[in-house]
Amino acid sequence: MRRLAGEALGTFILVFGGCGTAVLAAKFSTVGVGLLGVAFAFGLTVLAGVYAIGPISGAHFNPAVSFGLAIGGRFSWRDLPGYVAAQLFGAIVGAGLVLALASGQPHGYDAHVQGLAANGFAAHSPGGFSFGSALVAEIALTFVFVSVIMGATSKSASTAQAGVAIGLTLTLVHLIGIPITNVSVNPARSTGPALFVGGWALRQLWLFWLAPLAGAALAGALARWLQAVAPEAMAERGEPERATALPGRPVPIG
Repeated sequence: MRRLAGEALGTFILVFGGCGTAVLAAKFSTVGVGLLGVAFAFGLTVLAGVYAIGPISGAHFNPAVSFGLAIGGRFSWRDLPGYVAAQLFGAIVGAGLVLALASGQPHGYDAHVQGLAANGFAAHSPGGFSFGSALVAEIALTFVFVSVIMGATSKSASTAQAGVAIGLTLTLVHLIGIPITNVSVNPARSTGPALFVGGWALRQLWLFWLAPLAGAALAGALARWLQAVAPEAMAERGEPERATALPGRPVPIG
């Protein structure tokens, strides 16, 4: 239960911090943080969560990450449903709090019209990008993100700084993808706002489950193969295999 509570808390912080920045601060008057600020908000929340909650739950905060790690042999399939449920709970609470704060503006906030940072394509893409672009972007960006997580937390890596690599990669992913879909790479992050927006956001939500899970599966399968080869290569060079940074505890995996 402590692990599930950690996942719920971390996902809540991710959605509240990232989507909250997008809704409340991105376009604020003349000092809004813009696209760059939103990208860093998502990256920084994951960076903080990796170090704060990683020792408790592994700090997935994302069903696609949990799925990719299971494909890669780094996470138990038995634990996957509980993690996904906890992540969804945290995301819904986070999105609800963002909406509650946004509704306190002088003219209120219409989530269906203004979007609550929900993910979308075609008419609901920030840049008007097509379904095809959204599908490819979400698969590719999730693949990159989960691949970095798998590499940064492998036994042959120095995992002490894994959170920095993971947080900066999520920032990069958002810099690329915000104009295309508002960036999901995280089905829980997509589901939270979509439930409050309704309508178009719920109709398009399936893409933001399918594409991130596909990208994560590709990353997990590739990492499983690469990391099986790595110890053999190290042995050939006469190098000892390095231990993880947190022996006996969940490794922070973003």
